[in-house]
Amino acid sequence: MGHIIRRQRLWILLASSVLLAGCASNLQWYVVSPATESGRANLLFLAGGLKYTLLLSCTAIVISVVVGLLVALPGLSKNPLWRGVNRVYVEVVRAVPILVLILWVYYGLPIVMGLAVSVFWAGVIALALSDSAFEAEIFRAGIQSIDRGQLEASDSLGLGYFDRMRYVVLPQAIRRVLPPLGNQLVYMLKMSSLVSVIGMEELTRRANELVTSQYRPLEIYTVLIIEYLLLILLVSAGVRWLERRLARRDER
Repeated sequence: MGHIIRRQRLWILLASSVLLAGCASNLQWYVVSPATESGRANLLFLAGGLKYTLLLSCTAIVISVVVGLLVALPGLSKNPLWRGVNRVYVEVVRAVPILVLILWVYYGLPIVMGLAVSVFWAGVIALALSDSAFEAEIFRAGIQSIDRGQLEASDSLGLGYFDRMRYVVLPQAIRRVLPPLGNQLVYMLKMSSLVSVIGMEELTRRANELVTSQYRPLEIYTVLIIEYLLLILLVSAGVRWLERRLARRDER
């Protein structure tokens, strides 16, 4: 049986290679080839959007972590009113599609607040707002995972709510939620591509502009996929390294 499965996999690999070779014969890679001057210029233009993708994603994730923590704390309260505030915020924000939220923030927020919002900050606000609901759930789960004996020990020391959170609960909870927060950064990097709809000059927007001028969408979007793939793999590797390091520290 194992021999049959290996043979089937080999045939699938060969068929896929033939198919890709056939497709490649119809592609015109000169538009993104580093061997030509125009190809190098196009690749540099595409890569120029990387800094905006990273800046947008990192700024949004920092804000969403802070907001998520602030939203998570009422959800741990014994007061049903505060818990209700937490649930309403989380459910409402999670129910709104992120693309719709980006459009609403960019076009609606200036009308509601009377303030001009740049493309960058509209993207940051929308991404951070959308992600904060997920961050709140991550923090709530992390805080609730702390052993109850830790809370009882802090009560016996006479620590108030804020001191207990600051010195006992949050330092332990943050260590536990760091890997999920890293996964949210990966999610944020992917969702940042949606900000291209309002004109943000990140990776996807630059690829769209290049397609408009070069008329070679398949080749250009293939390079875009490779850019995102390398970026996500790099961040994912960093997240896994962090998880292993925290696991080794907990074993000690």
